[in-house]
Amino acid sequence: MALLLWILAVILVVAGILALFRRQILWGVVLIIVGLLVGPGGVSIFNV
Repeated sequence: MALLLWILAVILVVAGILALFRRQILWGVVLIIVGLLVGPGGVSIFNV
């Protein structure tokens, strides 16, 4: 499960960075924050 959360977090953060490059600032920031929250290194919403 931790591996899946890590992969999901990486995908979300990369998508957020790409959104920032496309000048979609709000969407990019939201994706990065969600990616950091979902990742096993962050505050995982699945461990609550």
